[in-house]
Amino acid sequence: MTHFGYIKRMPLDAYKSQKRGGKGISGISTREDDFVENVFTTTTHDRLLFFTNKGKVYSLRTIDIPESGRQAKGTAIINLIQIDQDEKVNAVIPVKKSHNAKYVVMCTKNGIIKKTEIDDFPKIKKSGNTAIKLDDGDELINVMLTDGSREIIIGTANGFCIRFHEDNLRPMGRQARGVIAVTLRDDDYVVEMDLVDRDRDILVVTENGYGKRSDADEYRLQTRAGKGIIASKITKKTGKLVSIMSVSEKDELMIISANGILIRTKIADISKMHRDTAGVMLMKLDEGDRVVSTARIANDEE
Repeated sequence: MTHFGYIKRMPLDAYKSQKRGGKGISGISTREDDFVENVFTTTTHDRLLFFTNKGKVYSLRTIDIPESGRQAKGTAIINLIQIDQDEKVNAVIPVKKSHNAKYVVMCTKNGIIKKTEIDDFPKIKKSGNTAIKLDDGDELINVMLTDGSREIIIGTANGFCIRFHEDNLRPMGRQARGVIAVTLRDDDYVVEMDLVDRDRDILVVTENGYGKRSDADEYRLQTRAGKGIIASKITKKTGKLVSIMSVSEKDELMIISANGILIRTKIADISKMHRDTAGVMLMKLDEGDRVVSTARIANDEE
């Protein structure tokens, strides 16, 4: 599935095995400012769950996604699920017949988090079901699958973050609102949630194109609902925090600006610095432009 919502499926044998270090082959033809954001290996019997900013969940069997050739750009997701005009798919979760995941964890812009058993999403109406009850003015930011033993990190626009174990979350039903993940300061809001891996770094990126990597250990474990600690030094030069994520040196980072400019950078090339620093420039922006989103591109061998 691409950043702008095009999706397709292909037989796995469309990609012949290649030696490491090869140039690779084209997997999809995209419009100039689009790129592939999610790739899943699945079967026609499995389901995909699509979570939107409105707190709804939609379901598609893999077989219901049109099969296309390697060069085809795919089908717009809005033609396959009945989302509203102002709805945007913020997360896609593959549900396999055999999987280790037990829970779906959801986080909202206003700092609310909820954990729901994945078995609570058995049959979903074509028009979608409620995944989380949202307060007025709130929206769903991100959704993750967990096995019940993970650590979660949440970042806010004003440069704060909180890291806690999911033991702090008890499972709730689909109609529930959830609990406080982070106590927000004035004029602040959540921008991202990710799962922490101890052997990976934490990467932050700000709206004026600055970013840095830091050791995960610098982001100490806390209790849910706290105010958090500084994730990045936010100044007028850096702009607000846009994303926080767990990364490997082998990964790459895609940065997308409001004007549709994209830059792809190796994580290994991003400076490693202390948690409370501003970082270095990752993307030079034109006047009036700003970073609006980022995406981690896992290394090919993974």
